[in-house]
Amino acid sequence: MNIIYTYFRKPFSSAMKVFESINAVREHTHSLKNQQLRLGFVPTMGALHQGHLSLVRRAAQENDMVAVSIFVNPIQFNNPDDLDKYPRNIGADLELLNPLLREDDFVFVPSVSEIYPSAETHTYDFGDLATVMEGRYRPGHFNGVGIVVNRLFRIVEPGTAYFGEKDFQQLAIVRRLLGIEELPIEIVPCEIIREPDGLAMSSRNVRLTEEHRKAAPLIYQTLKNASAMTGSSDPGQLKQYITATLNQPGKLEVEYVEFADETTLTPVSNWSQAEKIRCFIAVQAGAVRLIDNIRV
Repeated sequence: MNIIYTYFRKPFSSAMKVFESINAVREHTHSLKNQQLRLGFVPTMGALHQGHLSLVRRAAQENDMVAVSIFVNPIQFNNPDDLDKYPRNIGADLELLNPLLREDDFVFVPSVSEIYPSAETHTYDFGDLATVMEGRYRPGHFNGVGIVVNRLFRIVEPGTAYFGEKDFQQLAIVRRLLGIEELPIEIVPCEIIREPDGLAMSSRNVRLTEEHRKAAPLIYQTLKNASAMTGSSDPGQLKQYITATLNQPGKLEVEYVEFADETTLTPVSNWSQAEKIRCFIAVQAGAVRLIDNIRV
């Protein structure tokens, strides 16, 4: 079913296809299979910003057809309060997507019951990828990510899927998921899109108070400074520097900072332990949790 949404200023063009059901998605994509169109997929949880839109633009450049999903996945939230407060504005999201989508492109906006018609009990073994950093502080998070991404992949059946590097650990999990599920999909990592002051774009940024928003750019500034100090400091020293710089009572509080191998996400204690090393961080800014990373 092609739904025309009229949430805001004007009705959306009939060229933008918006589907709520799995059957509608499959009917549309299967009807085009004989044309051998390359389908690029951008899974999102909505509250779209320019970071998301950059993924959609790239998918449109590299594929004949683009699918975008908007679904706030309840089973990847270990904190019920975080789920309740996650920003949702489907009308605004569709307004942003409308000018980017072409005749065969579509948006998938399923309900929770459409994705999970029954209780989900599956458990993935992602190994050490799911036990460090975000996995340590958000138990069950990556299992929920794996379940929903697998569901979406099997519904949309893309040839390529686009993920931002801000959620770098999630990117590693999705790659591992493809091996477990034996899915023939190419994962395309896309660089972090930042605000002019350096803050990594995130749907959660809209929840920052004015005071915390002013303090938040210090996260990336500090990561850049630490990256420039690798010639004279080891990972342990830089972790101390980053934590001491960012911890500001009432403004920012470091939850974790870790230097790890980009491929395995194994923490490193010296620069010779991996060819490519990245610094990962999670910071609490008032009621909002921010993550970021930078290659060092």
